[in-house]
Amino acid sequence: MDSPGTLWAEISAQCRKAVEDAASPEQLEAARVSALGRKGRLTEFLKSLKDLPLEEKRKFGPLGNSLKTELENLLSEKEAACSRAALDEELKKTSADLTLPAYPFAAGRVHPLTAAMRELGGILSNMGFAWAEGPLVETEFNNFEALNIPAHHPARDMHDTLYLKGAEKLLFRTHTSPVQVRTMLSRKPPLRIISPGRVFRSDAFDASHSPVFHQIEGLYVDRKVSMADLKATLAQLFSAFFGKACRIRFRPSYFPFVEPGAEADASCVFCGMRGCSVCKQSGWVELSGAGIVHPKVLEAVGIDPQEWSGFAFGMGVERLAMLKYGITDIRAFYENDLRVLRQF
Repeated sequence: MDSPGTLWAEISAQCRKAVEDAASPEQLEAARVSALGRKGRLTEFLKSLKDLPLEEKRKFGPLGNSLKTELENLLSEKEAACSRAALDEELKKTSADLTLPAYPFAAGRVHPLTAAMRELGGILSNMGFAWAEGPLVETEFNNFEALNIPAHHPARDMHDTLYLKGAEKLLFRTHTSPVQVRTMLSRKPPLRIISPGRVFRSDAFDASHSPVFHQIEGLYVDRKVSMADLKATLAQLFSAFFGKACRIRFRPSYFPFVEPGAEADASCVFCGMRGCSVCKQSGWVELSGAGIVHPKVLEAVGIDPQEWSGFAFGMGVERLAMLKYGITDIRAFYENDLRVLRQF
């Protein structure tokens, strides 16, 4: 019969090896039963200590209990590792994205510029204007020449316009008017469209300027269109957008693509024309450039100016959003500060 020391060495080695070699939950359970079950080798060995001399009891008793604790800890670690491996294998079979936030999901918000653009577009759509879009990269013809902007005009200079390097006469559009040109080239009057979207200019990035901003422009071409039609359209647009009745006034201004051209001011909806910091105590807020479409623009797109006339207007979405939401710095729209964006 083997001595207690030899038997102990054999049992401890076999029990450790059985647990360490186990690679599945079934093998782990078999190793546990073999070592620590009611008739397991370590359990039987500990039971047999009662028949040993006192000295050997004192020696092998603590060793047996220590090995039992060691095996229990090792079994727990191996079970956890097997569970993780099984989960990983299961996840490989699914398309679940574990990087997504946990339920309940945080609700997103519409960006204030997007909200303003949608609201303006919705108002004009209800007035009969159709939504039209075009590319961000344009030709000089669509962006300048068809709009009666000659080669010597300052807007054609690289200090004002972002041209594409290595591309002949291609540039980032400086306004959304090229969409109007494309529409008039592809369709015959009568036309009533809006052209919202991003535009680009070589400009500073400060409280009131940005090299990338948004415009929304309107075009109406039909027979006998007048400044009165333009004034009524803008009055209805601004009244609906700001939620208060607006008066409109025109101040003479020059734009190559309209004649006559004007700056359109709206009565200040914040003070009722009594004078405030928004309107600079004048009672009026400048909101849009507008006018009657220049005959040369109509000729450039193949429309007879003797038969047809029209009006056009354009405005910066950022400016309107700043007035509506009380934002004083245009950079707040682009800095992605959630403390600001969550307010709208």
